[in-house]
This record gives sequence, C-alpha cells and structure tokens, in this order.
Amino acid sequence: MSGPRRFQQNAILDRYAQRFRELKREFQALKYFCKGTVLKRMMKCGKLQCACRHDPTKRHGPYFEWTYKAQGKTVNVKLTPKTAPLYKAASQQYRELKSLLKRLERLSQIALRHQARRAQSASRD
Repeated sequence: MSGPRRFQQNAILDRYAQRFRELKREFQALKYFCKGTVLKRMMKCGKLQCACRHDPTKRHGPYFEWTYKAQGKTVNVKLTPKTAPLYKAASQQYRELKSLLKRLERLSQIALRHQARRAQSASRD
C-alpha cells in the first residue's frame, strides 16, 4: 500500500476508533435499566350497578403494571403510582442500551471490514 493511501486508511480507522470510544462513554452514562413496558390501566369492576361498567370515563384507576417477557412467558408486576416512574425510566434506559449496542455493532463491522482490507493489501506488498 502506498504512502498517501496508507495515511488515508489510518485516518479512517482513527475516526472509527474515536467514534467507538465515544459510544463506549455513552454506556457509562446509562442508569439502571430493565426490559419491558409500564402500562397505565383504567379498569372496570365487577359490580353491575357501577358507572364504570357503562362509562369509560368513570373507570377505576389508574393502575400501573410493568410487563416483560421471561423464559417465553409474559410477566405482569403491579406497581404503585410512586414506583411506576422508576420502572418507566428504566425501560427507556433499556431501549437506549439496545440502540447503543446496535450502533456499536454496526461501527465495529465497518471498522473490521477496513482492517481486513488493510491486512489483505499489506500481505500483498
């Protein structure tokens, strides 16, 4: 590989390495996380004469649940109004974690392709 081309390849790899370090720092900023969703539900009761039975605006609640999958089964955990925001924030952190991991993987694949090409061309020289 010639001088200018080698310099260009090194600059590209340096940019990928810098971006990778930046993404890894984002991992350190993550707070507690959990997979799942926090649901807010308004419920009907079983009483025949209750207004909730006929009028959706008069349903009981709100009741909060954290729902997630474990070993292929859906798990529902009842939450209090005070704990629901904690789990809602944690589930958002989990989505951010997954997004960050995808970006790291994509960047890694691109950088590895460039490294492989560089190694291949170096072996030809």
